[in-house]
Amino acid sequence: MTTATLIGYRGTGKSTVARLLAERLGTAWVDADELLEQRLGRTIASMVREKGEASFREAESVMLAELLTTCRGVLATGGGVVLRDANRRLLHERGRPMIWLTAPVDVIRSRLSADPATADRRPALAGRDALDEVETSLREREPLYRSCADWSIDTSELAPEAVAHRIADWLESRLRVAARGGAS
Repeated sequence: MTTATLIGYRGTGKSTVARLLAERLGTAWVDADELLEQRLGRTIASMVREKGEASFREAESVMLAELLTTCRGVLATGGGVVLRDANRRLLHERGRPMIWLTAPVDVIRSRLSADPATADRRPALAGRDALDEVETSLREREPLYRSCADWSIDTSELAPEAVAHRIADWLESRLRVAARGGAS
């Protein structure tokens, strides 16, 4: 079982925050997309181009099921992992607590355009430019993230270290409540 699972749209800081949170908690961390790319021997963008989004989503689901069994630290999921019902069920069963990292559309677009890896590693899934589809994709995914999240934090105005600190504080408060026999 994970210590914490981070969900949210691409560009909200999941990978960076996962690393910092794991350091703070003294545990391991895994970036699901990065591990999937290592296993596939190619970027997610190239897999989507060559085999289609459905093939990628299937590989992502297999990876999620494995990681929710083996990851004993902080898990940074892919941004679209919540799109499949089966993934959401798995996350609810084995991925708790889940923290949803959020940011407004303009912040996400800005972060993605500043990231040199966006063009090579982040596929446009709707046949458009990855930056053009942010608003539409985010609108589609927000209710799914919300349905999964135990807690959420807006990353738009906080440094990644501050986000990790707040998540760690929240996790520690949950443990204190649980130790007293209360619900969180």
